Amino acid sequence: MTSMAAELTEHARGLLGHWRLPDQVPQLLKYRENAVFRVSLASGDRAALRLHRPGYHARAELVSELAWMADLRRHGILVPEPIASVTGDLVVTTETGDGVTRHADLIGWVDGVPLGETGRPLGPPPEQLKEIFGAIGRQMARMHACADLYIAPPDFERPSWNAAGLLGEDPFWGRFWDCAGLDVGDAAFLSGLRGELTGRLDALSGSFDKGLIHADLVRENVFVDKGSVAFIDFDDCGFGFRLFDIATALLRNRAEPDYPLIRTAMLEGYCAIRPQMAMELAHLPLFLLLRSLTYIGWAGARPELPDAGERLRRYIAEARDLAGLLEAG
Repeated sequence: MTSMAAELTEHARGLLGHWRLPDQVPQLLKYRENAVFRVSLASGDRAALRLHRPGYHARAELVSELAWMADLRRHGILVPEPIASVTGDLVVTTETGDGVTRHADLIGWVDGVPLGETGRPLGPPPEQLKEIFGAIGRQMARMHACADLYIAPPDFERPSWNAAGLLGEDPFWGRFWDCAGLDVGDAAFLSGLRGELTGRLDALSGSFDKGLIHADLVRENVFVDKGSVAFIDFDDCGFGFRLFDIATALLRNRAEPDYPLIRTAMLEGYCAIRPQMAMELAHLPLFLLLRSLTYIGWAGARPELPDAGERLRRYIAEARDLAGLLEAG
């Protein structure tokens, strides 16, 4: 265990009493934006304890995330269950020994296995992929429909994946056109592309369906269990275009041999629940490109990652490919 992992584990262990959890050593499962630990409840059931990245989300944003998740569960959408602390709070805020403020929360365990891992081929055969992605499309559509019914409290705060959040001066995931690691040619290409897409999106955005979205429905955040699908990790949920959710779920599958089947199954599943979106799907290539640009900003803002340079090159190549397809289309 690295010193950072050991430090995070010790901090997580010190939080157990906020939920009256049995004394245990939390098991670190993932450390990227957040540190996520597996813990056991007093009942013996498993749960996930999340230590949030300092400075990424304010406490009010995290409370809002969990409140929306709780509402989705009330409507039968399979998402983790927020578990309140002994004081009734959904988020516990503490300070580490070096004075850094950290927010933490506890959510119920989700049965099943991740659909896959980015960069690795999907395993299921075509007929099973058709079933899974059809279920993803239907579940996403139900989630959006429930979001339209959700009455958010006055203090509800979540980021915006709107035009400004994607292409403005300070996008939510970073300034992809002038981030660290770009060479002169790529910076010029991305800056010009940003201008073109800003005009295109401004002209169209008024007609697009908008509302609360998950915003990170990648393979790792879709759990499959006996034909049903559950969505986890709402850390980036916010207000945005519904096409952005659809594009996110498809983007990392474009290299799959069965991508045409995957795409058709997911879109048909979605439109079976929300047929009003069918006309918007003509603009899916635009949102695949917009989604790809956010990853460039994300990688550029994290030069400390060991593979940051390789990621950046891959994301730029993908954006160039998608920009060419959009132009040709």
